[in-house]
Amino acid sequence: MTVLSIVPTRPVGMSSATAAAAPVPRLWGRYLNLDDFEAAARHRLPRAIYGYASGGAADGGAVRDNRAAFGRWHFVTRILRDVASRTPARTLFGHRYDVPFGIAPMGAAAVAAFDADMRMARAARAANLPFVLSANSITPMEAVAAVNPGIWFAAYLPPAPVHIDGMLARVAAAGIRVLVVTVDVPAGSNREAERRNGYTMPLRPNARLVADGLAHPRWLLGTAARTLARQGVPVISNIRPRGGPGLFSRQVSFIGGDGAFTWDHVRQIRRSWQGTLVLKGVLSPADARLARQHGADGIVVSNHGGRQLDGVASPMDMLGAVRDASGDMAVLVDSGFRRGGDILKALALGADFVLIGRPFLYAAALAGEAGVRHAAGLLRREVDLDMAQLGLATLADIGPACLIPAFRKTDA
Repeated sequence: MTVLSIVPTRPVGMSSATAAAAPVPRLWGRYLNLDDFEAAARHRLPRAIYGYASGGAADGGAVRDNRAAFGRWHFVTRILRDVASRTPARTLFGHRYDVPFGIAPMGAAAVAAFDADMRMARAARAANLPFVLSANSITPMEAVAAVNPGIWFAAYLPPAPVHIDGMLARVAAAGIRVLVVTVDVPAGSNREAERRNGYTMPLRPNARLVADGLAHPRWLLGTAARTLARQGVPVISNIRPRGGPGLFSRQVSFIGGDGAFTWDHVRQIRRSWQGTLVLKGVLSPADARLARQHGADGIVVSNHGGRQLDGVASPMDMLGAVRDASGDMAVLVDSGFRRGGDILKALALGADFVLIGRPFLYAAALAGEAGVRHAAGLLRREVDLDMAQLGLATLADIGPACLIPAFRKTDA
């Protein structure tokens, strides 16, 4: 089955930044790149909330290495090519997107930004890029799908067949066609930084959290108070066929697998699910082959943003081998992407699409829907400019010849 194509999207001579949603003018002075959002969010958000969003497992080495991995590759430019009508558009799973990136699923996003999932979903629709809603979110999938019918859903599925079938029926009834099954959370992870900062799940008010919140009044009034005023105690709305536990309930101490979810369950899901099936959290080429054998339409090469296991390989380091093992499946990748150049490096190594999480959450926390649109516009602009420098008219032109390992000395 063909799941990917490259599509020209605009008239000759029109830049992609002009043809698609561009950066928001009023935000240009404050945010010039995705890292600017994180720097501002570090001050805007309480330490516990920022630490939850930014942190990783154990010492955080995997988070740092995810960024360092991009430096292990250098670009090789080509000159005197006609790039006047270049386009970064890409078609995936039958939908034409204006860019080769989307918004990754992020659990409990509403603790950082008021109405975060709705704001990101609306911004994604405006920018024509995919938004993946996390099961660990407080806004019901039906409400999010109403404002953006093209959302994807990232599920944590319990191993009991009756619960799997119930969740699949709910997702299908919401009109969602792309199901992303998270497969790299068999158990909780060692998040020492969260405990040091006083952040726990379920949320438990404590002196440290209260003092932290009072020291950040814009978050306290603009996010926490508004959320409580609108809906009372937030409920994790998308982990069950009906209803869900409150954010302060012991039932949300860990949302993920129980160690019993296996390839047999993937086989059951494939039999029942009529839409597109993507497995998120693949790092091994052997698992990529198994995903293909079990009927997956795509995989996400991911280490969960470094949040599950410290010392784990970076997706960028595994991407080439996983691509080779994936056949005609779509290969997406996430973890650590911050620049348009990062995206193009991943595409050159064989990825079909890139998902990016934390920066869009920071953008939502700082400037709402406009912030997310601005972040997407900045990233789109970087992709467009970097394509020109590389001599790429379309993303069909990108490949391994565009890169060289950073340690290798050659004329290429």
